[in-house]
Amino acid sequence: MTSTVTRRGPAGQPLPRTGPPDEPRGGRSGLAWLLDLPANAVRGLRRSAATTPGKLTLIGVALVVLSLLAGAVGSAAIGERKGTIDGLIDHREPLAAAAQELYRSLSDADATAASAFLSTGAEPPELRQRYELDIATAGAALAKAASDSGGVPEAAAQVDMLSRQLPVYTGLVETARANNRQGFPVGAAYLREASELMRAKILPAANELYEIDADRLAEEQDDAAGVPWLTALLALGLLGALIAAQVYLKRKTNRVFNVGLGVATIAVGVAVLWTAAAVTVQSVLVSNAAEDGTGQADVLVRARITALQARADETLTLVARGGGEAYDNEFNELFGQLAGEDGRSGLLAQARERAEDLPSAEHVDSAVQNAVAWGAAHGQVREFDNSGEYERAVSLAIDTTDEQSAAAAFTRLDEDLAAAIGSGRQIFLDDTTNASRALTLLAPGFALLALIAALGTTLGIRERLREYR
Repeated sequence: MTSTVTRRGPAGQPLPRTGPPDEPRGGRSGLAWLLDLPANAVRGLRRSAATTPGKLTLIGVALVVLSLLAGAVGSAAIGERKGTIDGLIDHREPLAAAAQELYRSLSDADATAASAFLSTGAEPPELRQRYELDIATAGAALAKAASDSGGVPEAAAQVDMLSRQLPVYTGLVETARANNRQGFPVGAAYLREASELMRAKILPAANELYEIDADRLAEEQDDAAGVPWLTALLALGLLGALIAAQVYLKRKTNRVFNVGLGVATIAVGVAVLWTAAAVTVQSVLVSNAAEDGTGQADVLVRARITALQARADETLTLVARGGGEAYDNEFNELFGQLAGEDGRSGLLAQARERAEDLPSAEHVDSAVQNAVAWGAAHGQVREFDNSGEYERAVSLAIDTTDEQSAAAAFTRLDEDLAAAIGSGRQIFLDDTTNASRALTLLAPGFALLALIAALGTTLGIRERLREYR
């Protein structure tokens, strides 16, 4: 049996307890008490919400939290949006332009190499310089495209293909030139092999790279032109909540106006109107830049590439000396895509329709006229070649000093398309730059107005709570 006698000290006083204290009857352990905290907090909130001061406190806390949340989300979204637009100008569009320039330079190099091969006597220095410039430009454009291909496996694969095959192509062209200078017929075979490599592997890879960059540009333009729904919902929700809170206070306190909540409401209203106006203007400008700028330029780029490929076929038909039927058929197919049978349809007709009322319209109209002239000159080239007048055919095909030649007409066409592409890029740059300016100071301004709303809400609710003390 356990003893219950209390031990006493020398003076008859009870000795202090040395063992663990007895747990209070019906008490809870520390862990159980912690687990009950959420339930106790909810019960406390319910008891508080049953009173008017408690309701006002809850309303104030909710409005402050919503203000800060809307400010954080809105300013971050607007800042990201502006960063996307600035990235279009500084990074994404220049990369798409570099990919386009890569394709153009390679196509022009192929056509120029064939033209130089047709020249009698010494190779014309201007054609050699043009070829070397094309190869150098292609190398620079490839390096720029490679700088952004690391995170995109499809783009990296095309860059790798181009990096490996371009030196092979230039080697074949140099071999063809060396043999041609010595009068060896095998030079033409090397040139055809180089051109086949260009068409079978190099140009498809360059085209794929351009398509990837153009798609990425279009995706980012769509993102920049979209509606920031989360920011809009939070801002409008906050505005509605502030109005509802003031209506509630009027009914409870018979006070018509609350200065703090009024200031908060005005601040949020300004933020909503400012954001709506700026984002609307910005979205319209980005959409215009995509439609009249990059969209127009894309059609013109495809037209220019098609023309360059057709030009290479025109010269390679003559290089083949009677065995170039396949090249001639491909020329007819490509020219049909470029300008149609009448020289006034195809890609040029699309570009002409899109260029209406745009600065590039004059260049596109001129391109159409020069395409017609080129088609007519090519018909004469084929007549001379088929009738055995090979030298006249070659002269009409490559003599740039003759205004009626195929070479002169093609050169004018290419210059017109280049000018129209430049005009489209300038439209993109102007509209996108203005779109970025429309968002200037909006992100910090939105955050500041949200903070004003939170502060106004705090002061307005505190003013009413003081009346209950």
